[in-house]
Amino acid sequence: MEPKEKGYQQVNGIRMYYEVYGSGKPLVLIHGGGSSMLFDFKEIISRLEGQFQLIGIDLQNHGMTDHRDIPETFEQDAHDIAALLKALHIGKAFFWGFSNGGNTVMQVARLYPEITEKLIIASAFYKRNGMMDGFFESMAEATLESMPEPLKINFLNLNPDFSKLENLFDKDRKRMQTFKDWDDEVLSSIDVPALLIGGDKDVMKPEHIVEMWRLIPDSQLMILPATHGSYMMADFEGNTDSNMINLTVSEVVKFLNH
Repeated sequence: MEPKEKGYQQVNGIRMYYEVYGSGKPLVLIHGGGSSMLFDFKEIISRLEGQFQLIGIDLQNHGMTDHRDIPETFEQDAHDIAALLKALHIGKAFFWGFSNGGNTVMQVARLYPEITEKLIIASAFYKRNGMMDGFFESMAEATLESMPEPLKINFLNLNPDFSKLENLFDKDRKRMQTFKDWDDEVLSSIDVPALLIGGDKDVMKPEHIVEMWRLIPDSQLMILPATHGSYMMADFEGNTDSNMINLTVSEVVKFLNH
């Protein structure tokens, strides 16, 4: 699993890091909060690099991309992704966003419909009450110590500057603390096919993902017996359910090729 291309592009005032695997139709991979492209998508890349051109991106303050001293927003991340794809001469693409990355790809579809072909929205949300009970209360109290250890280790391996880890945590936490419910119109205006994926033991309630599925006109729904992301990556204990990931990938391929 070696990237065909990797490097930095200067966009919107920061250097953004990206990697490209395989060839075929472009599928852009957008990681979740506190994470990086390979942490979230390593299992997916290993299974799909023979079928698509996979473009993994580290978002602002994450992985190997530069840091900004402005608040993180899903809209800003969408602007950065669009600018990076333009710099890479990618016209139209599929997008797969996990967790906060799922929120981000919905904003890509809203703000840049001309570059969006299909969406995979994995473990995302659009209203505060869609998260499991107590999520936002715990976010209000969150400290760097409460950040999952595998995410801290991953960040410091890519970027051994502790002050940058603190900045990442601070920006991610503030984005969650200040999150305001999206209008239903954000979802109902998505005019490309979308596949929504969630786990029955996810951090967003399955019924919330059903609500999102009802709002997006041309959408499919897949709720799996899984925790947050364990249907596409190792869980935080390091356990990988290969059969579950294979199932997810086969459904994604069917959706993208249909």
